[in-house]
Amino acid sequence: MSDGPCRVNRPETPAQHTQAFPREHRLLKTDEFSSVFRLRPACKSAHFVLYTQDKALPHARLGLVVAKRFAPRAVTRNTIKRAARELFRTLDLPPLDCLLRLSKPVNSKSGPACNDALKAELRAELARLFQRVEKPRHASD
Repeated sequence: MSDGPCRVNRPETPAQHTQAFPREHRLLKTDEFSSVFRLRPACKSAHFVLYTQDKALPHARLGLVVAKRFAPRAVTRNTIKRAARELFRTLDLPPLDCLLRLSKPVNSKSGPACNDALKAELRAELARLFQRVEKPRHASD
């Protein structure tokens, strides 16, 4: 018998191809959020503002700000965060700190918390927003 737990040997895969969202790919500290918030927004959409800051890291990092006043139900806020993280993992972004902020209400307490139409609309809007960042920037931008 072995003393430790049984472990299955699995091949290592890069984080961007798995469902994992490791700590090193997240903005966690207040200072990290503040340094990105100080900058002008990189892109805006109907409901979101995306701030970016170039970093000397081997990967991009994501921070999310989803205020209760714009998405009153936790289900909606969690859906927004889940969709943003999922999209962020699948993209091959340059080494940036990305801060995504919900800036306008997506629904109210009287309507449904989340439905397939809302999810599809949010995913499409987030995809358009992140695609603008994915393209390399020119010195004139």
